[in-house]
Amino acid sequence: MLIVNNISFSYDDVLVLKDVSFTINKGQNIALIGESGCGKSTLLKLIYGLYDLNNGEICYDNKPILGPKFNLIPGESYIKYLAQDFDLMPYITVEENVGKYLSNIYKDKKAKRVKELLEMVEMTAFANVKAKYLSGGQQQRVALAKVLALEPKVLLLDEPFSQIDTFRKNTLRRNIFCYLKEKQITSIVATHDSKDVLAFADETIVMQQGELIEKGNTKLVYEHLENKYTASLFDEVNEIPLNIFNNKSPLLLYPHHLEVVEKSNFKVMIQNNYFKGNGYLVEATFGKKLIYFESIIEYEEGQSVFLTLKA
Repeated sequence: MLIVNNISFSYDDVLVLKDVSFTINKGQNIALIGESGCGKSTLLKLIYGLYDLNNGEICYDNKPILGPKFNLIPGESYIKYLAQDFDLMPYITVEENVGKYLSNIYKDKKAKRVKELLEMVEMTAFANVKAKYLSGGQQQRVALAKVLALEPKVLLLDEPFSQIDTFRKNTLRRNIFCYLKEKQITSIVATHDSKDVLAFADETIVMQQGELIEKGNTKLVYEHLENKYTASLFDEVNEIPLNIFNNKSPLLLYPHHLEVVEKSNFKVMIQNNYFKGNGYLVEATFGKKLIYFESIIEYEEGQSVFLTLKA
């Protein structure tokens, strides 16, 4: 079990994390979400041991994870951390980067392991290419293979799919997260992409201004629309005024919760249509308030329609 207990951290006099606490069980995949600057990357670096805490403690299997004041070389051997800069050596090949920390004693075993990892990230064809000649997305895939080479107990990933083409990203995500589950590797993934979260994360941690504001089952965090900030990290959010749907307080809804009907007491005026492939995200106004809903058809700008809760 990974335990983060009441930790705080500051850069100089600027408090970045404040009284953050949570536990993660072995083999869980945790999504770490929040607006830019909320402390996600700093939290990953603290768990890895790159910084010293102001207060609190971080432990794995009842052993403290300590920072550079206590370790000549920061970072624990059983934890791997993939930063946004990838940390590849530019003048050696892809397969040399991936196998950098694997033992040379059993060369056949090492070669088999590197081949397996390159197949998983779909980089086999670039095995003998130097890292400096790769695109950003290709470097990111190699970096993912590299941090998995020694099968860490804990894997910390900071925006691990941010530069990868969409047509590769979906397969790669499935490959990586299935592998982590199979090997029971505990992982924390800091991300801005809700697709990294909804399909793969067992639990989601929500950060805001250096504080942990929510942690729970990912499906429940998504569905329990109690906090507009949290909901906005997943999708557009509508704040429905009082008494529109007999609600006694403002109601938060995602666009897919609304549909057009022939008549209701919720009349909106169309402003824009955004094509999404399988339909449209429609932007409308209710008074001065923006409202978003999904539709399979496009509406004319200035047209009025009536909305209700989708059954």
